[in-house]
Amino acid sequence: MTSVTAPRAALSGDELKRLVSLVKGADSVELKLTVSDQAQRSTVQALGLDPLQAEIRQVFFFDTPKLVLDGQGVVVRARRSQKKGDDTVVKLRPVVPNELPANVRNAPDFGIEVDASPAGFVCSGSMKGTVAKGLVRKTLGGDGSIRKLFSKSQRALFAAHAPEGVKLEDLSVLGPIFVLKLKSYPKDFDRKLVSELWLYPDGGRILELSTKCEPGEAFDVAAATRVFLADRGIDLAGEQQTKTRTALDFFSKELASAGKTRAEGQPSKGRAAT
Repeated sequence: MTSVTAPRAALSGDELKRLVSLVKGADSVELKLTVSDQAQRSTVQALGLDPLQAEIRQVFFFDTPKLVLDGQGVVVRARRSQKKGDDTVVKLRPVVPNELPANVRNAPDFGIEVDASPAGFVCSGSMKGTVAKGLVRKTLGGDGSIRKLFSKSQRALFAAHAPEGVKLEDLSVLGPIFVLKLKSYPKDFDRKLVSELWLYPDGGRILELSTKCEPGEAFDVAAATRVFLADRGIDLAGEQQTKTRTALDFFSKELASAGKTRAEGQPSKGRAAT
C-alpha cells in the first residue's frame, strides 16, 4: 500500500541551479528521510528516541474521491493534536516563489518551504490556520460545514487554485491517519530532530525523520545531518515513502470501494471520522 520513490542519482547542473533558486525564495527548508519498515526499530534505538514522549495526532485530508485536487497540486488538510489543539492548511505544491501574487506571498499566514529528501525536492506554499479546540472533531462528526474550518485567506487561496466547480463543502473526508510525533535533541546533533510515525488503517506505517533550517544554511545542515545519521547506521539510500501520497491513495480506493458497494445495493461500512 505504501507509495515509494527510489533514491535518485546526484542532481544535474540544471537541477542544482533550480534548487538553489527555490531555496533562496523560501522561508524554510525541511530535510526529510523515511526509514524502511525493517529498520524502524533499530533506528529508534540508535537515536535514543522515547515513544512515550510522542504527541498523538489525527490527520484528515479533503479531496474528491478521484483526487481531483491532488491532480491540480492542491492539498487541503485538517489536524488534531494532543498538545496543541486543531489546525488547518491549504497547500499548493509545487510552487515557484517569485511567481506567486504579492498578496499571497506576503500574507502573514502564508509560508514557502522546500522539502528535500534522497528522492528529490519540491517547493510548496502553505496558508495555515488555527481553529477552536475540538472544532475539527465536531465538524467531521456532522455538526457544521467543512468550509468553516478554513479562514477567509485559506478559502480565497483554495478558490483561486481548485478546479472549476469544486467547493470546500463538497469535498470528501480522507482519514483519519493516526500520527505519533516526537521532537528530540539527539546526542552529538546540535539541531532539533523530528520523528513522525504515520499509522495507516491497513497496518502500514511510515517513519520519517526530519529537521528544519533557514534557507541560507540548508546545504551545510544537509551535509551535517547525513554524517550524523550515517554514523548511527541509518540507511540513507533506501526507498523513500511519501506520507501524503500514501494516505490519499488508500482513502481514495476506500471511497471507490464504498461507492461500488452502494451501487450494487449492498450496505456499506462507513468509517467514523474521528
